[in-house]
Formats: sequence, C-alpha cells, structure tokens
Amino acid sequence: MTVTTESLAPRPVRSPTATAPAASSGPALGGLGLFTVLLGAALPLIDFFIVNVALPTIGTDLSASESVLELVVAGYGVSYAVLLVLGGRLGDLFGRRRLFLAGMAAFGLTSLACGLAPGAWSLVAARVAQGASAAAMLPQVLATIQATTTGPRRAKAMGLYGATAGLAMVAGQILGGVLVAADIAGTGWRSVFLVNVPVVLAGLVPAVRAVPETRSPRPEPVDVPGTFLLAASLLTLLVPLTEGRAAGWPLWTWLSLAAFPFVTAAFYAVERRADREGRTPLVPPSLFALTSLRRGLLLVLPFSIGFSGFMFVIAVALQQGAGLGPVAAGLALAPLAVVFFVFSLLGPRLIARYGTRVVTAGAVLQGMGLALMALAAWWFWPHLGFVELLPGGVVAGAGQALQLPVIYRVILSEVPTARAGVGSGVMITTQQSALALGVATLGTLFLSLVPGMGMRDALIATLLVQLGGVVLTGLLSLRLPRTIA
Repeated sequence: MTVTTESLAPRPVRSPTATAPAASSGPALGGLGLFTVLLGAALPLIDFFIVNVALPTIGTDLSASESVLELVVAGYGVSYAVLLVLGGRLGDLFGRRRLFLAGMAAFGLTSLACGLAPGAWSLVAARVAQGASAAAMLPQVLATIQATTTGPRRAKAMGLYGATAGLAMVAGQILGGVLVAADIAGTGWRSVFLVNVPVVLAGLVPAVRAVPETRSPRPEPVDVPGTFLLAASLLTLLVPLTEGRAAGWPLWTWLSLAAFPFVTAAFYAVERRADREGRTPLVPPSLFALTSLRRGLLLVLPFSIGFSGFMFVIAVALQQGAGLGPVAAGLALAPLAVVFFVFSLLGPRLIARYGTRVVTAGAVLQGMGLALMALAAWWFWPHLGFVELLPGGVVAGAGQALQLPVIYRVILSEVPTARAGVGSGVMITTQQSALALGVATLGTLFLSLVPGMGMRDALIATLLVQLGGVVLTGLLSLRLPRTIA
C-alpha cells in the first residue's frame, strides 16, 4: 500500500466546543483495562528514575566504578529508546495486547534478574534486557488507547496517561530512596528492582481479561534496514554522551558523535525511499506531514531533557552536597509529584476552555518554579530540603502538569488509528531519547562544574540552563494549533 502525504494530511481541527465523535464500534477499553495499561506505562518510567538515589549504594556494594554505574542507567535508557519504534510496529503486526502481556512478563523477569545480579556487569546486562522488555510493553499502551477510545473518553484517557507518566518519573525517585533506606529483609538497593515482580504479577491477571486485543487492519512488515539504522543513529549519539565524561572522553566517543549525523542522514534517506516506493518504513517520513505531531515532538525534546536532567542533578546535589539521606532526598520532591498529579487531572477542562495556550502558561509556571528553586539553593545552602524546595516544587509541578499531558494529546491527535503503534512509538522514542540526553547533558554539565564552582553554584548554574530550555518550550508552544482535533 502506498502511503502518501495526502493520506496523512491533517484533518480539520475541531473547536473546543465541537461535538465529540460517536464511540467506536470496535473493542472498548473499560476502567479496569485502562488502569492496567496505565500500570504498564508507569513501570518503565519509574525504573528509569528509581536508580538515581540507589547508585551510591550499588557502587559500594558491587565495587562498581563511576563509568559502570552510568552504564546501569544508560544501558536501560539506550536499549529502551532504540527498540521503542520496533515495539510499536510489532504490536500493530501481531496484536497490541499480546505484545503488552509479553513485554510486561519479560519486564518482571528482567527486574528479578536485576535484583539478583551478583556483580556490576551482570546488573548492566540485566538492565539492557529490562529496557528491551519495556520497549515491547510501553508503545502498546498509547496504541491501545488510540484504537479503543474516542471523543471525551480518549481525552480523559490521554489526560490520565500524561498524569501517570509525569507522576511515575517523580515517584520513581521518591520510591527508590524509601526502598533503599528501608533495606527490606536486608535486600538494600536490590529492592528497587525486586519490587517490580509482585507488581507485574498483579498486573498480568487483569490484563488478560480487561485489555482488548487490537492490531492494525493493514499489518505492515518490519522494516529491517530502517530498524538497524535507527538503532545505529541513537547509539552513536546516546552512548558517547552518557559514557564520555566518566570514561575521560576517549577517541571512540568523538568518532561516534562525528558519525551520528551521517548515520541519521542514511536512516532518513532509506525511510524516504521506502515511503516513495510504496513500502512501509519503520518511521514513515510522511507521518511528519501532520503539523500537530511535528510541532508537538519539538516540544517534547526540551521538556524531557530538562525534566530528567533536573531529577538526576537534584538527587546528586541533595545527597552529596546537602548531606541528605536517600529518603529525605526523595521526599524533597514529593510536593512536585502531588501537585503534578492534581493539576494534570484538570488538563482536559482547561484545554476545552483555553486550548493549547495551557502549555504556554505551564511553561511560565515551570520557569517561575525553577527560579524559586535556584533562589532557595542560593539562600539556604547547604540546608536544602523539603521545606526550602517546597515553594519552587509546587509551582514547577503545576507548570509541568499543564504541559506534558497536553503535548501527548497534541502529538497523537491526528495520527490514523491504523498507525497508532507507529505514532506512539515515535513519540515515546523521542521522549525516551530526550530523557537519556537530559542525564547526559545537564548531568555532565553539573558534574563538570562542581570541581571549579562548588556544589551550590554548579546546581544554580544547571538550573538556569534548564530555565533556558523552559523558555524555548514556551516559545515553541505558541506554534501549536490552538485547539486539538
């Protein structure tokens, strides 16, 4: 089947008060099914952040060097990002519930392997496998929501997805601190992985009954050349950036970064040629003819880079600089998590009334929150904790909640149902790559500044750099369609 730009052209945009379309005659996603897929969406994001506060304990227990510890984080993030689009395509081809169940079961097994790892390198290998299993599970969540809901039900489901994603990213860090400090049955850091096993078992049972099976009505074969080239593109960028500083920036890191634009250009050329010849590429370039998807993805990049970079930097600063324990360091972000969840639930109403300018308002609030946190670091250091970060965390959490769920809805608003897996895979790959870049760029900046500037000033400087990214997000949000189709 030939995929043309016209076939993916944006549909007319509805006004905020337009009548919702009738419910789909296909399988519907009920409340229990929605809860189950949202649980599946939360697990991979929690595990991206849960190790931040556990890394010092892991390093001591396994005698792991700094570069190996970074691989514990990067191995998961890179394999996750590299395989996400493929996971979406396989769900379209073989059935989204089938891939969701397989991915969730594999996530539980690989989490068990992480928790039982006897050494640092076996932990790295288990984390890579865990990221791959997450890549099979997560794209099916958004694809299932797209295929089984319409109108207000879809808006509500997408709002809950955004709330779940944002809360999971913050809650992961809080949960990691609590579990490490609790030292359940002497497991120490291992409990941050072992806790996934009973959660997965509890999720698999309702998933079998409550999640409807869907797939693309026109299954498309896997694009092998595109898959390899996309993997190569992400690897040549993410691996040197995440490992470069700890490894001392050896020659291979610079060669890898130099190869990145050429590999990416080759990927685009192969995908464009397949699209023109009527074959189905892994990432159809014609998909980017959708203005909502294209402009929404541009917002995901600075937002996610800043989010993950902040979470990593604040974990290091609070533990190694302010001298907080893992629980106190995690709970210092609790106000941000609570406010994020509450405000994200208000998103659908605000969008109906004000349109996508809600994203712009959210960027303004997030910027104010970061400025308050920077002032708190300046005035109260080294006595920086829950109380001092409370005002900034509340304001920043509200601002982030007004952005992330709305951006998700914008990106997928005009993606055809038949391409739900591809669309969600592209979006999550962009987000996951940006999360990995955030740790690599803002984390590297912060750790590089500490020796010369000290922990406090390095933290403030990094927060101000992130503030620049928030300003960029706000400016880009002005180019979004005013309403969501």
